[in-house]
Amino acid sequence: MEVTPTGATLGAVLRDLELATLTDAEFAEVYDAWLEYAVLVFPEQHLSDDEHIAFTRRFGRLERGFRRTMSAGIGRLSNVTKEGEVAAPDSVQARFLVGNTGWHSDSSYKRIGAKASILAAHVVPSTGGETEWADMRAACKALEPEAAASLDGAVAVHSYRFSHAPFGGLEIASGEDLAHLPDVLHPVLRTHPETAQRVLFVGRHASHIVGRDLEESRELLRQLTAEACRPPRLYAHTWSVGDLAIWDNRAVLHRGHRWPDDQARVMVRTTVAGDDPDNEWAETVDAQLSVSEDEFAGRR
Repeated sequence: MEVTPTGATLGAVLRDLELATLTDAEFAEVYDAWLEYAVLVFPEQHLSDDEHIAFTRRFGRLERGFRRTMSAGIGRLSNVTKEGEVAAPDSVQARFLVGNTGWHSDSSYKRIGAKASILAAHVVPSTGGETEWADMRAACKALEPEAAASLDGAVAVHSYRFSHAPFGGLEIASGEDLAHLPDVLHPVLRTHPETAQRVLFVGRHASHIVGRDLEESRELLRQLTAEACRPPRLYAHTWSVGDLAIWDNRAVLHRGHRWPDDQARVMVRTTVAGDDPDNEWAETVDAQLSVSEDEFAGRR
């Protein structure tokens, strides 16, 4: 296994591995590298949906999307309509994808946020469409002592309604869906459950801080995110068809970059549910491979 660090505080490119046929020993090496680097990129894997699902389940149970009634499985982040056309920029499908250009941790608007996300490129535009990650472990270390002290014990409200409403999120969710997505609370500074590293937990789903002025705390969260998402804590990957990446939502934020509105981009993703035996968003033990009905919504 060839491991090439990105040069940032996070991320590595792994080569000389076939993810579809990993041995247990090889997977153990991959998992250790994932905990160390938080983001791993595997060029030219070209996994089938079945292989993508199988690789994902080695990290844990799959997570359902924003509908509790959905089966956990493959989601497609795509601007291509069911008729095979590129969606109009003002369509809900296109607008929803624009929301993903804001820094976030997947599913932090749920009681148990996502553990890992696995994204693979099926169709890529000629320019743009990169995925970028920011290291929240290093960002936490970079906080000034006074700032860190002021955030110790602070709790933020994470809200699907707050982050998704401007991008069509309420147009694609029913009342029942929203009832399953109440606002939730997460510490602004928290401890990674496997590495014990301290992490800054912010991003677009974080609405405000409990017990503080609404607008002032929203501005603080915006500033924290902006300051955290700076070099040398950034790594952006330019996709080629067949590439696959996995990242640790407990350690990083991520965002997608824009690409020309008239070009197709189709990404396939799965999400690993947070490690909690009572996680209501995790697949059941007898879950079967399924394809999400919400192709453009994916797992976000």
